[in-house]
Amino acid sequence: MTMARLARDTVRVQVPATSANLGPGFDSLGLALDVVDDIDVRATTGATRVTVTGNGAAALPEGEEHLVVRAIRAALDHVGAPQAGLELRCHNRIPHGRGLGSSAAAVVGGLVAARGLVAEPEALDDATVLALATEFEGHPDNAAPAVLGGATVAWTDATGPRAARIPVGDHVRPTVLVPPAELLTGTARAVLPRSVAHEDAAFNAGRAALLVLALGARPELLLPGTEDRLHQRQRAIVMEETLKVVDTLRELGLPAVVSGAGPSVLVLTRVEDARLAAFTRHGWQVHTPAVADEGARVVVADG
Repeated sequence: MTMARLARDTVRVQVPATSANLGPGFDSLGLALDVVDDIDVRATTGATRVTVTGNGAAALPEGEEHLVVRAIRAALDHVGAPQAGLELRCHNRIPHGRGLGSSAAAVVGGLVAARGLVAEPEALDDATVLALATEFEGHPDNAAPAVLGGATVAWTDATGPRAARIPVGDHVRPTVLVPPAELLTGTARAVLPRSVAHEDAAFNAGRAALLVLALGARPELLLPGTEDRLHQRQRAIVMEETLKVVDTLRELGLPAVVSGAGPSVLVLTRVEDARLAAFTRHGWQVHTPAVADEGARVVVADG
């Protein structure tokens, strides 16, 4: 292995929220949202310390177990760079435990921070970051848009995880409804059946292909293109309210889906304020982020 050097001792990274699946594209389609976490990293000779503000501030580890630290360590090991003490300041805007890719953002943010620290950033190119992030996450659907930005399709072949950008038209204007309660991804995945009917698999394959067309240039296809039979209804047992919201919005003609493993709801168009009032009265937060055209990036690399 080529040994990399630390070229600087401070770096700032910004990394977007992501929404995976988008309805039919289970474990493959994803969308980056312009809700951004800031990560400031300083390499030191002292002990590792993490300061978190914003979402998760009171609940996240403040040392080596923090996910961003673990990702930085994995990336430095991968390129043979020396380890150091780390001082991190993380300002989290991405809601935690809501199906908006907070863990993928932490992992990808840490990997890209390591890229910003080393003298050979090409050793941590996007393909390498995606592969390392997938080792943490288990599947690349959230990591891909966090790395590449925009909408992505991710898959795995004999060489490992791969991803490509999908064109997104200006008609895709996300609305995100975030409920007050969290839901662990593991809990949401545990209720999924181990096998599915052939007709349901065929249905989703067709709808996922249709959604790619709808995202790029055919807004009138967003509603049928977001239909799903593989995972959303099956998760109602752990997020009944979320599925009621999805059903209500879809009956109004809006392309609503469960965001990732839930329990947030993603609508691929803007929703009228009058229709959102009932959700805010029940403690849901409403966000209207743009599609994030960029994935995780180094914005400051001085030191």
